[in-house]
Amino acid sequence: MSQLNIKQAITKGETSLGIEFGSTRIKAVLIANNFETIASGSYEWENKLVDGFWTYNLEDILSGLQAAYSEMKQEVEKKYEVTLQTIGSIGFSAMMHGYMAFDENNQLLVPFRTWRNATTGTAAKELTDLFQFNIPERWSIAHLYQAILNEEEHVPRIRFITTLAGFIHFLLTDHKTIGIGDASGIFPIDESTKDYNESMMRQFDDLTSAKGYPWKLQDILPQVYVSGEEAGKLTAAGAKILDKSENLQPGIPLCPAEGDAGTGMVATNSVKKRTGNVSVGTSVFAMIVLENDLSELHPEIDMVTTPNGSPVGMVHANNCSSDINAWMGLFREFSQAMGHKVETEKLFSVMFNKALEADPDGGGLLSYGYFSGENITGLEQGRPLFVRTPESNFNLANFMRTHLFTAFGALKIGMDILTKKENVEIDSILAHGGLFKTPLVGQKMVAAALNVPVSVTSTAGEGGAWGMAILASYMINKDSNESLEDFLDQKVFKDVVAEEVHPDEVDVKGFEIFIERYKKGLEIEQAAVDNLA
Repeated sequence: MSQLNIKQAITKGETSLGIEFGSTRIKAVLIANNFETIASGSYEWENKLVDGFWTYNLEDILSGLQAAYSEMKQEVEKKYEVTLQTIGSIGFSAMMHGYMAFDENNQLLVPFRTWRNATTGTAAKELTDLFQFNIPERWSIAHLYQAILNEEEHVPRIRFITTLAGFIHFLLTDHKTIGIGDASGIFPIDESTKDYNESMMRQFDDLTSAKGYPWKLQDILPQVYVSGEEAGKLTAAGAKILDKSENLQPGIPLCPAEGDAGTGMVATNSVKKRTGNVSVGTSVFAMIVLENDLSELHPEIDMVTTPNGSPVGMVHANNCSSDINAWMGLFREFSQAMGHKVETEKLFSVMFNKALEADPDGGGLLSYGYFSGENITGLEQGRPLFVRTPESNFNLANFMRTHLFTAFGALKIGMDILTKKENVEIDSILAHGGLFKTPLVGQKMVAAALNVPVSVTSTAGEGGAWGMAILASYMINKDSNESLEDFLDQKVFKDVVAEEVHPDEVDVKGFEIFIERYKKGLEIEQAAVDNLA
């Protein structure tokens, strides 16, 4: 679009805004009706371990929202000389799962408990046994039931629970709603009704009835919406919260809030059956859209949905890039101590490309990048660990390949269940996340781990905030009865080229050797958790 056309689109409100709360960054992306990014803004933040829980405080949530929006708004003013006053549609997304509980006055009862907490093991197991449906430790219902088991004093006062995305949506619209993809990380979804599973809700209420709480589960959960539906409008109070300059007008329609898993699927055009995507960041997860139900319950596989309600097998590992980033920081510090300042992009490029020179299995080295507990491998606490034997081939190339391999170690264990035990067929995997900014390397590592072709599109770098903006655009720009799949295929990704990397047989065999070493070494990692305070 020309500068003039973009300016007119902004003035007329022919735009869509997506804001996503990631684990390390809040990002706002404004797009035109041709899905091109017009402007963006961001805010860096980090979770903190407070009183035994990983959390972000309420002040940072609000200030981060405002800062990301403000930076985007200022870019609009600078580039197009227009003050942003209206937007065609808005959508919010955030890290899935976790726990935010509110009282009758909509006051937060306990600090936000994020997906990263591995503190709900007892609750998750009991609910999994009760429902005969896998309830991961991250899910909101696991957090709620663990609080019940712990007899936490806030539980009787609960009148509403939601996710971070659901909270932001409620704050700005006064509607207690949630997109079905994010809802599927709160409580199991019934595919036929596109709503919470009623029989399981009754089981939960029966389980907790003796406690005498003044609420039933259905009363405190947000209402489920699917993609394309309007889930409320920006209130006057919400407009003032979002835009501190008070230029933004109320009444803008909002699409259902979604989780980052759903926006990742949209950003990579992975909502069709037999497709999947891998999202790489602080955590890593793979989402595979299923053709058929799984034959049995697997604790390593989460059953969630696409933003339009199709069933998805999700493998989620709590740890991925944090340990790699820490090592990169150490190498940067060394370089600076030697008098050589190195740019971040070049540092990652050089170090990642060394991995291509390594032995196929990483030379006998082993690492666990567990900054936090890891559900798939049963570790309750994080202890980053690097191990080698005197016989290991210890060099920089093997060191880097080992750390890239281990970033996908827990993911590999879960994906093997889908592909080898359940015989799930995957036509393609699309990947997105910062690790793929270095061309080829990340794709080769994931292709080796999953033994499936891995593609990266030019849009994948746009990330979940762009995917959320696409969902907001879909709500107001779809044709009558146009499915999300068709909207993405025929409009958003019509001319997008994907760069595909096929698995290399030598790398695949090397990763298989590494993953066996990884599994055997878990007792070393457990010992580190047990013995290192």
